[in-house]
Amino acid sequence: MSAVSGQCLCGAVRFSADNVDPEYWACHCSTCIRWSAGPFMTVACSGVSFDGEENIVVYDSSAWADRGFCRQCGTVLYYRMKGHDGYKINIGVFDDSSSFKMVGEIFVEDKPAGYDFAGDHPRLTGAEAIKRFSLTGI
Repeated sequence: MSAVSGQCLCGAVRFSADNVDPEYWACHCSTCIRWSAGPFMTVACSGVSFDGEENIVVYDSSAWADRGFCRQCGTVLYYRMKGHDGYKINIGVFDDSSSFKMVGEIFVEDKPAGYDFAGDHPRLTGAEAIKRFSLTGI
């Protein structure tokens, strides 16, 4: 998938990305749930450019990652591993997310009991996700 765009709720931050992976995972870790008020569903993007970058607040959420949100409206924009050029952009901020497909869930042991996603896809524990994706944490 190539050349996609999106924006925050108020439009103070707009972005475009040249390379977007249309497959996404839903993260149920306690940090993502607390930050986004639910499962954090993102797609990997590279070639990202932002308009209104002065409206992005970057929160240093761990030793390995930071998270960006709009300072005007609070929209959750992205998660990014430090030292990497790519972003994991929230699927909710794309102008058109109709071609994205959920391919799995991670940190399922942290998922609240009140919801379940339909479909036959991998549902990994945190330990399984860390091993599979060589993560140092979420």
